[in-house]
Amino acid sequence: MDTPTALDKVEELLKPWTEAVQKPFENRVDINIQAKNFLSVVRTLLDARWGYLSAITGVDRPGETAETSHIELLYHFCEDAAILTLRINLPYNNAVIDSVCGMIPSVTLYERETIEMFGVTITNTPDTDHLLLPDGWPEGVYPLRKSFTGLGTSA
Repeated sequence: MDTPTALDKVEELLKPWTEAVQKPFENRVDINIQAKNFLSVVRTLLDARWGYLSAITGVDRPGETAETSHIELLYHFCEDAAILTLRINLPYNNAVIDSVCGMIPSVTLYERETIEMFGVTITNTPDTDHLLLPDGWPEGVYPLRKSFTGLGTSA
């Protein structure tokens, strides 16, 4: 399937859950969805045999207030040269999303990284052990959040 056809197909597949669509490059489509629809969207992609999950990216988007601050999760799926990015906003005060390990077992490493680095709670993920940070890392300190300024040192 050529790239434009693959992108058209995935846009049509995900239309029921789509909140917004951006096309930043000719081989890419970004689709905003709500976290509550995430598992349905992934199931639809898998059932249609559209692509594979290549990465999860987190972006910290602090706002003027706690209510406007959020973590944006980007789930990147690839079908040859076509790239779909699912964009999901999670508010700081409820940064929770369901695990897709039940459908894509290899995603556990990405999920563990997201938990550690951004403080996102991923429900039903099978493994929450530290992946990158040492076991003694302080709870509630997330190195990829913009509020992180380093760990204090004592003299």
